[in-house]
Amino acid sequence: MRTRSFTAKYLEPSEILGEILFGLIMVLTFTLGAGLVVQEGDDAVREMLVAVVSCNIAWGLIDAGMYIMTSLFDRSRDARLWAAVKKASGDAEALSLIGEWLEPQLAGVASAAARTRLSEDMLVQLRGAEPARATVTREDMLGAAASFWLVFLSVIPAIAPFLILDSRHLALRVSNSLLLGLLFLVGYRWAYYTNGRPWITGLAMLACGGVLVAVAIALGA
Repeated sequence: MRTRSFTAKYLEPSEILGEILFGLIMVLTFTLGAGLVVQEGDDAVREMLVAVVSCNIAWGLIDAGMYIMTSLFDRSRDARLWAAVKKASGDAEALSLIGEWLEPQLAGVASAAARTRLSEDMLVQLRGAEPARATVTREDMLGAAASFWLVFLSVIPAIAPFLILDSRHLALRVSNSLLLGLLFLVGYRWAYYTNGRPWITGLAMLACGGVLVAVAIALGA
């Protein structure tokens, strides 16, 4: 049996790609304009790298917190629907509320008759029991940790060249190249989950990043 990675176990593909993309963009906001910093010497580069890592740690923590809040919000949907059904003036209004709740989720995969039957069954269930209050779970904490890890992980391709290469200018170019390559890979994978064209989506995302790098170089960054 195939073992899923830690991040894949607790995050959806869109969440994984989104966290990586966000982390890469945060790093690029530093490295695209780092040409002048590189010219100032090793101390300036060291300060820049510390700032890059610190920024992504901070945003990783923010994303982790937002993941927990979003999880609680999503799990409270049953309670919100239950409250709306409870306030309904009759079955017709209650079924209409349930139907509106189901529409965006099932419209493309279930017939109107099937959704109607499901709405009637849900009405019976909602009137039969009160939903439990949503609380933070172990899975929420692990999902938050996975979100933080992905944002932090995106820093490594940016700082690794500076730790390996002697030339600061070469390290900066290699760093930006790695980040742009990862942007392409994120776009490429994103297309698989959005029914898009992988190469076109990847190249489009790469082109956007390439334009930013070209402008930065043209301005002497």
